[in-house]
Amino acid sequence: MQGLIDPPGANGQLLETSGLADADQRSLLRLTFSTTGFTLGLFSLLQLFQSHYLLAGVELLAALALLWAARRISRARNVVLWVYVYLVPLFCFLVYIVIMPGASITAFVWVYLVPILSYLLLGRRAGFVLAVPVMLLVTLAYLVRYGMPDTPLGWIDLGNALLCGFLVLVFVHLYESRRAAAQRALQSMAETDALTGVANRGHFQAYLERSILASRRTQAPFVLVVLDVDLFKEVNDRWGHDAGDAALRHICSCLAGRLRATDFIGRLGGEEFGIVLGNTEIEAAIQLVEGLRERIADSYLVHENHHIALSATFGLAQWPVDGDSLLALYRAADRRLYRGKDGGRNQLVACDEQ
Repeated sequence: MQGLIDPPGANGQLLETSGLADADQRSLLRLTFSTTGFTLGLFSLLQLFQSHYLLAGVELLAALALLWAARRISRARNVVLWVYVYLVPLFCFLVYIVIMPGASITAFVWVYLVPILSYLLLGRRAGFVLAVPVMLLVTLAYLVRYGMPDTPLGWIDLGNALLCGFLVLVFVHLYESRRAAAQRALQSMAETDALTGVANRGHFQAYLERSILASRRTQAPFVLVVLDVDLFKEVNDRWGHDAGDAALRHICSCLAGRLRATDFIGRLGGEEFGIVLGNTEIEAAIQLVEGLRERIADSYLVHENHHIALSATFGLAQWPVDGDSLLALYRAADRRLYRGKDGGRNQLVACDEQ
């Protein structure tokens, strides 16, 4: 299994994978909280100069809370909750500044931040659900405060404001839809083996790490399966590398046809694959894997009018019986895989020799 596991550090532990998406979201929130906090702090001073002491005090407290949150967000557990705690009071405040006594008639322009912040921090669906009601509420508050226009110029001003808000919402929605689609495509490319279409080594390793963490919380067992295509070098040497590539795709097709929705498959490198059988005891795993082995052995790869016989050897390891960590499970499954190879191939091994 050379090359599958990241090199261990000095303490013998596997290097942790990076969660870039989460880190980016936290960085964005830190910037948003800091910017809003400093802005509210400036507004509190302006309100103080206008002798609006209550509003100045509220804005100052909000500014201090946001600056505190900016320092804490990197360690927060539920980032989405922090987003809602930030957005909902902010949007309520935007509604209030439209109707508060002495408000400027142009205070409504702040509502244009609503779709931008909603989509930026929550994504397309949740952003739309939050932004549209708030924008409608601000429009209603404006009309209640100032009434319907009674001159053509007034209607033009109102129409400009409404049209601008509508276009901001549409453009942000379209942009976020395209951005999300592009991100999904890039993520799929980064996580998928280009030849076989299954998860690549990094994605599979990350999935196994998450499975271990989840099982530690729920105590639900799972089984790691490592399989290697038998005599794969002979397939390449005899029929060419195109046949070898077709053989790997054929193996994945055989596996996908029998695996369950709760199972996960990835290519570990070369002709070696890994499978995580979720919420499964070793006895049930042996039955399932035996079916996979028979399916591969009984189906021929048809390549350029040649019928190529294929088989695979499997090594199994159950969490937590055979190991509680990623490294321990891999070592157990890998050890049993090579025992099966030495024992004649085309078999599965689920335990160590007694």
